[in-house]
Amino acid sequence: MNDPWQHLRGFTAARIALGRAGGSLPTAPLLDFRLSHARAKDAVLAPFDPLDLAAKLHGLHGHPLVLESRALDRATYLRRPDYGRALSRHSHELLADVDRGADLAIVLSDGLSTRAVMDQAVPLLSALLPLLVKDGWIIAPLCIVRHGRVAIQDEVGGLLGAKLSLMLLGERPGLGSPDSLGAYFTHSPRPGRTDADRNCVSNIRPEGLAPDLAARKLHALLTASYRLGLSGIGLKDDTPLLAEGPELL
Repeated sequence: MNDPWQHLRGFTAARIALGRAGGSLPTAPLLDFRLSHARAKDAVLAPFDPLDLAAKLHGLHGHPLVLESRALDRATYLRRPDYGRALSRHSHELLADVDRGADLAIVLSDGLSTRAVMDQAVPLLSALLPLLVKDGWIIAPLCIVRHGRVAIQDEVGGLLGAKLSLMLLGERPGLGSPDSLGAYFTHSPRPGRTDADRNCVSNIRPEGLAPDLAARKLHALLTASYRLGLSGIGLKDDTPLLAEGPELL
């Protein structure tokens, strides 16, 4: 049985106007739902190889540093979010030997979708880093953290003495978006910062906010944050969301 809202499906990826087979969904939409659910689970549970990501990022900005959080396995990471917000002792000591005082520290992690960071991080940074370098930003070595949560950027940025930290990690997967990357940045990063001190650009993926457009958005927001000396609720986003012209630059 066709649904009278069928024409609306051309305007959204949401599961609407799926039709009915008696009192149930037709077979095709039901199987599609189960497939999307399986992909979302796979995104959360897939193993993360930081060395593989480091190899893909090599050449964009030197050789990345590979770190780890206190969550030493995936099960602990999912059960103890607090462990994902802090570096292991070894990683803490490793950063002590890195030069301090950069304008920006960039941190990458698997988060809740390994696929997201593996697929979207390289295209995003390939577009973002040249914009920042052109403006004269001093960027700390890229840091890849296994099993990291958003707030671990505060410790990394603080240890590096960076003016801002930018965290790129896989977002919690939805049934239609298992590969969505989130970008969170904080001015004056240090342990104890809260979500009110951060800004986020989310849904970075080809079917959402394309990596090249996300790079321009982040460039504009980071520049404003640096100039104003703040981030979070005090920083207003006045840039066009999907502009493709030079006005975003």
